[in-house]
Amino acid sequence: MDVIEVVMLAARVWAGVVMLAHGINHARTQEGTANWFSKVGFKAPEMNARMAAASEVAIGLGLIAGVLTSFAAAGLVATMVGAFWSVHRFSGFFVFRRPDEGYEYVATLAMLALVIATVGPGPVSGDAILGIEDTFNGVTGAVIVGLGVVVGALQLAALWRRPTDAEVT
Repeated sequence: MDVIEVVMLAARVWAGVVMLAHGINHARTQEGTANWFSKVGFKAPEMNARMAAASEVAIGLGLIAGVLTSFAAAGLVATMVGAFWSVHRFSGFFVFRRPDEGYEYVATLAMLALVIATVGPGPVSGDAILGIEDTFNGVTGAVIVGLGVVVGALQLAALWRRPTDAEVT
């Protein structure tokens, strides 16, 4: 493996670990996660909490294992689109802004996912074992990530509305 493949493996695994940790946390704190989803304006907060936990675990495992990598990256982007639009955009760029933190973190994860999907999973991946490591990367990977943006937007359109100030407190 060359240096770029090692770095991309580290980036893919790290993005997977981040999502897996979020998913496990959401699974362990379902009531609190559902309350948070309600507070930030999501309808059906209990369903959203369950779906967030399940999808974040699946995305994390997919990225770590490098299986259907571009689709896992698209799931990461869809998640970050929802987080950006429903919470983080209101606080500006910097993550240390309050009350809801800025969007630098979610934008960075989304860009990392785009890079992973475009460059591909590399030789140490489930996709390589399956012989599809070059099937869903490049322009195809970027298009798949674009579909992740669409999925995130559809989730927002169906399940989110900006809460009023009274609902936030």
